[in-house]
Amino acid sequence: MTFTVVGTPGDRRVTLFAAACEASGLPPPDVLAWRDVLSDVPPSFRPGTLLRIDSPGEDAACDALLRGPGDPARVGGGARWYATFTAALSRIAAGARRDGAVMVNDPDEIAVMFDKRRCHARLSAAGVPVPPALGGAVHDYAHLRERLSEARWSRVFVKPAHGSSGSGVVALQFAGRRIKAVTSAVPAPDGGYRNSLRVRSYETEPEVAALIDALATDGLHVERWVPKAALDGRVLDLRVVVIDGVPTHAVVRTSRHPMTNLHLGGLRGDLTAVRAALGETGWRRALAVCADAARRFPGSPMVGVDLLVGLDWHGLSVAEVNAFGDLLPNLPGLPGTAAEGLDTYTAQVRAALSRTAAPCAHGSRRGFGCAQGAADVSGGGGGV
Repeated sequence: MTFTVVGTPGDRRVTLFAAACEASGLPPPDVLAWRDVLSDVPPSFRPGTLLRIDSPGEDAACDALLRGPGDPARVGGGARWYATFTAALSRIAAGARRDGAVMVNDPDEIAVMFDKRRCHARLSAAGVPVPPALGGAVHDYAHLRERLSEARWSRVFVKPAHGSSGSGVVALQFAGRRIKAVTSAVPAPDGGYRNSLRVRSYETEPEVAALIDALATDGLHVERWVPKAALDGRVLDLRVVVIDGVPTHAVVRTSRHPMTNLHLGGLRGDLTAVRAALGETGWRRALAVCADAARRFPGSPMVGVDLLVGLDWHGLSVAEVNAFGDLLPNLPGLPGTAAEGLDTYTAQVRAALSRTAAPCAHGSRRGFGCAQGAADVSGGGGGV
């Protein structure tokens, strides 16, 4: 068995996956650089190789090819990024079909996960709990205020439709004449906005209007703000990695502000304390919701699910499903799963090896899902 990874050479994602292959007795993966794919170099693959599409990462050259030259930290350009990215996915898929490579993750599903509106709609239509969202387009700040007035919502998350890593996300709330927008976007010298690693607040309407107007040019997804559970004065959510239908890894993300992204000042929290607060039934239900969300992407053997836990420790909703949500270094797999003690990348390699083994009793090649019994785990069993 050999892998080919579409990624950025030297990026942590690629090096960690290569280390996982080595730890599993496999040869190093071939690496097809995103910058080559984005430069219209026709991709070619070894026949039979397992083709894994990974994130372009933080490569400045890739960013320039995806959304044009400029500051890699700038906010905006998401619509162009998405169009370029999905066109590249199509070229990769065509090359795989031509050369007989075996796609590990489905390009069409990756495209859905990178459009927050489409992803939310898919989950909602399938009955997966998600935060309520404004349907249709939001053109600018004035239109947003009009839509929120009609919905009678005073607290929302405004998200760029194609953003990632919290870029441009705004936690927005109104109380009478008061307004507050919390975001990592800060004014840039060129008059636009750039991402900062520190979250700040805007509390005047002209500031907030300018920010929303700038973000709206690339399309917005607006969700009702779901108040999150908290421990020790820090709000929290969960990133749960699901491999072959089985929740295998979970990390608690905590923060003193609405954004829990770890690179925006969030900290890893105490999973044991969260499990205790949820109770065993609640914990199993949380994993079941994540497994249910993952099932909506059957061509993606790994997804990262961002799970919101309500203030009452009972309400659960899926904020996002991430195609590349496995960059969680040094996070061991959950006890009682086939990934126990394994990092996210080694768990995926082992699952791929399991998939190519003899079919399970049900005649499928479901990797971890077959080995562990996906129905048991998604229903809260399996000792997870």
